Amino acid sequence: MTRPPARAGSRTSADRLARLLNLVPYLLARPGIEVAEAAGDLGVTERQLREDLELLWVCGLPGYGPGDLIDMAFDGDRVTITYDAGIDRPLRLTPDEALALVVALRMLAETPGVANRDAIERALAKIEDAAGDLVGAPVAVRLPGDTRRVEALRAAVEGGKALRITYYTAARDETTERVVDPLRMLMVGGRAYVEAWCRRAEAVRLFRADRIDAITELDEPATVPPQAVPHDLTEGVFRPSPDLPLITLRIGRGERWITEYYPCERVEAGDGDQWLVSLRVTDLGWARRFVLGLGPDVTVVAPVELAEQVRAAASAALDAYAVPAPTSVPRRPEVDPATPAPVDTGPVGAPSGDPAVAGRTQ
Repeated sequence: MTRPPARAGSRTSADRLARLLNLVPYLLARPGIEVAEAAGDLGVTERQLREDLELLWVCGLPGYGPGDLIDMAFDGDRVTITYDAGIDRPLRLTPDEALALVVALRMLAETPGVANRDAIERALAKIEDAAGDLVGAPVAVRLPGDTRRVEALRAAVEGGKALRITYYTAARDETTERVVDPLRMLMVGGRAYVEAWCRRAEAVRLFRADRIDAITELDEPATVPPQAVPHDLTEGVFRPSPDLPLITLRIGRGERWITEYYPCERVEAGDGDQWLVSLRVTDLGWARRFVLGLGPDVTVVAPVELAEQVRAAASAALDAYAVPAPTSVPRRPEVDPATPAPVDTGPVGAPSGDPAVAGRTQ
């Protein structure tokens, strides 16, 4: 058994996946077929087919050891499948699989900023037509959040219009009004963003759709200057850089999730279950609110300025919840049992027990 030549090129992943799903059943039905003939039937070059066969060689069942992977034999230019790993017929969707695929494509079509929306709609129409009765009733998919706001932003981007927005900046805990020139819509981490040239900051900024309190589409077209370059978001919205503040925290076991949720520059084991974690933040105002929300298992190690801000904010919060001390009540003097009790005489010269003066007021 000899292996085919090493792969040389690359193609569209979706096209290749569709071809691989049908390649094994095709070869099983034609044992010993010539590679050139198979390439002609499948509409690819002989070189592409050999690359696909090489990829199939490392595909198979979980375990991925001998006896789990797809295997084949070559006799000159002829190929025969000797182990199919269960892929013995072309892909046929079950009702649940067809519905899941339709939902996924509809969600993709609703995602802001997705390119080639027409291609998604065409693929969806083909699948729905092919699935037929498997899908059943029509499926409507809506992403979470304010759909109308996202649609307004998408329309502005597609229409090339400038926008006036009222925006809440969580890092500084402030609301500002800005005029922006939209560049594109994005979906990052399950949240919708509009990337735009901000005339106030004179730079490209990302605005979260759910933090935009008001949108007004202006009559003027969006004017994006040549220096406006979209951000590279392949690693997320927040990109740590050396010019940002570096904070160091001592955290307990219950707060170790920080190291997985936020990009950390350094994580070291401390005393007991404690860890020392260093990470970059946008500003110390955000870091102060972040630390205050974590609870007692977190201590600020550096910088000193952040520790003082956290201490002051915590003290102010405790003062706001403090209970006022009770007002002191004068104690009655102790009376000696041997001393007769004083008599309330009421008005001068009239004993309190006199019916003639009972109930009078002074």
